[in-house]
Amino acid sequence: MATPTEKNHNKHLDLLHGYKIHLVKYVETLERTDRQSEFAKEWNHGTVKERKQEIQVIDKILKNLIRF
Repeated sequence: MATPTEKNHNKHLDLLHGYKIHLVKYVETLERTDRQSEFAKEWNHGTVKERKQEIQVIDKILKNLIRF
C-alpha cells in the first residue's frame, strides 16, 4: 500500500509528464504554423528552441526519478 508521500510523489510525476505532453503538442502546432508562413517561422524560432530544451530537461527528470 502506498504512503501519502509516495502518492504525492507519483502525482507530481504525472503532472510533469502531462506538462511535457502539452509542450510537445504546442511545439508541433508552432512548427505546423511555421511551415505555412515565413513570418511565423522567424517569430516562433526562439520559442520552439526554448520549448524543445525544456522538453529535454523534463525527459531527464522523468527518466532519473523513481516511481514508488
